[in-house]
Amino acid sequence: MRIARFSIDGNVGYGVVEGDASTEGGPVLDIIKGIPYGDFERSGTKVPLSKVRLLPPVLPSKVVAIGRNYAEHAAELGNEVPEVPVAFFKPSTSVVGPGDPIAYPSFSSDVHHEAELAVVIGRMCREVPRERVKDVILGYTCANDVTARDVQEREKQWARAKGFDSSCPLGPWIETEVDPGDLAITCTVNGELRQSGRTAQMLRSVEELIVHITEAMTLLPGDVVLTGTPAGVGPLHDGDEVAVTIEGIGTLTNKVIKRG
Repeated sequence: MRIARFSIDGNVGYGVVEGDASTEGGPVLDIIKGIPYGDFERSGTKVPLSKVRLLPPVLPSKVVAIGRNYAEHAAELGNEVPEVPVAFFKPSTSVVGPGDPIAYPSFSSDVHHEAELAVVIGRMCREVPRERVKDVILGYTCANDVTARDVQEREKQWARAKGFDSSCPLGPWIETEVDPGDLAITCTVNGELRQSGRTAQMLRSVEELIVHITEAMTLLPGDVVLTGTPAGVGPLHDGDEVAVTIEGIGTLTNKVIKRG
């Protein structure tokens, strides 16, 4: 099931995406009653997907991201594989949705794309045992862990480098039924392939990451866990169109602009 958050005529809601580009009339949204955390009902009111604006699929209280979870990515930046997962935060204000601009920060001259599988939490949880991880996950979406690489190297702490406004595009929707174990993940910039990997290459699985994170903190419904990026990260420039595609989920596309 694909669950999207959308805006139409100034109203914000959630809906289940039905059909695809091959469907007569194109995909539609069946608007749901309430929010997607827990049981919900479809209203039966359907609108064409082309008539709505897709928003970030969630508004997380926090985004917990994992660095260096693919060995080749760690190597391409001259880093060793960490003994334990490297966790950091991206603030809620960094989140934007599909089609929203990535605003190039004024304090950087070397901003990179990082295509990632994002885990969306469906219920409040803490100290989750591995065998119950699936119970706390609502689904998965595409993410771009946009990074000011020069700032990351210069400041060592990653808060500004990875937490600036618009540095966390998410979307286009949440897929609730995909198996995250071995999905193709790619990133293109202006149609040129930059990153190509599979989630099977992750050093630590989704289950391991959720266990590790919830040993320390409570995750709330709508919180997001970023699982790391495969090799091939590279620079973005004003006017670039960057697209993250994950098998079984969809494509997240954003354009880079100068910060106004």
